[in-house]
Amino acid sequence: MYRRADISRTITLVVALYLTAVSTGAFAREFRAADTQSEGYPTVQALLYMGSLVEERSSGRHQIKVFHSRQLGEEKETLEQTRVGAIDLNRTNVALIGTMVPAMNVLAMPFLFRSIEHQQKVLDGPIGNEILASFEPYGFVGLAFYDSGARSIYNSVRPIHSMADLKGLRVRVQQSEQMSEMIRALGAVPVELPYGQVLTGLSTGLIDGAENNWPSFVTTNHYKSAGYYTLTEHTMSPEVLVMSQKAWASLSADDQKTFRETAQRSSRFMREKWRDLEERSRKQAEAAGVKIVTEIDRKPFEAAMAGLYKKVQADPAMARLIENIRKVE
Repeated sequence: MYRRADISRTITLVVALYLTAVSTGAFAREFRAADTQSEGYPTVQALLYMGSLVEERSSGRHQIKVFHSRQLGEEKETLEQTRVGAIDLNRTNVALIGTMVPAMNVLAMPFLFRSIEHQQKVLDGPIGNEILASFEPYGFVGLAFYDSGARSIYNSVRPIHSMADLKGLRVRVQQSEQMSEMIRALGAVPVELPYGQVLTGLSTGLIDGAENNWPSFVTTNHYKSAGYYTLTEHTMSPEVLVMSQKAWASLSADDQKTFRETAQRSSRFMREKWRDLEERSRKQAEAAGVKIVTEIDRKPFEAAMAGLYKKVQADPAMARLIENIRKVE
């Protein structure tokens, strides 16, 4: 028979351990992460790498389960789920989250970055940290940026040497009004489609082309239906890794530090994987006979963006951000 005093001490100990677990965030938990890319894609590999680091640093208390290949839906759907806390972590392109977080629209502006090196210097410095901090009023916590290379235009109809060649072409864009405005300003017809529907759109003639980076062009087999790729390199918008505020609030201060630091490490890991995949993807497209247009006069393309910049810069905060980005050497 247990004595009443023993039972009382046991209850007191259990309550103390429970309160300690609550205050330190010590409960074990599996966090759901969404990515629309395939399992071998650098962003997915980076999330898996982050998961291994989180598990190691939390001594197995926390784990990240990565749902890739649109298992949890298209990006627009998963962003909504992340904002309400149904998904914990989400890798997304800035053009899509720009519909929710205004500063992201600046990073998706066409011809903003002079080069990938310029972009990385911006994102790795104080401006990048400031932008990540701007997510919180909108239901997200910005953790890290991932590389996404430069986006260019590809199609199945003809090579694009000038804006005149774009006239009338139906070009898929992300579900973003800013991206639609950009394509419209170039003389083409924007068609907003989820990422997973682009190949069907190309195959059926619903769209004539799209715009994306080398790995996305190849890993999705778009290159088999669109044989002309023009290096417009009109945007160099990155990917961004966000966490739902609900999931973030469930973590202790130490665990929050762990998630932020491991996200930053996964960003550096992803950058190395990206460079390799980008080179392999371009070689694969060339070997398949894709006609690559490397020489174009970019000045008319850039000039066509004047209206879009005027609209965005009407907001003084956005105008300052654009100016600061351009000042980075």
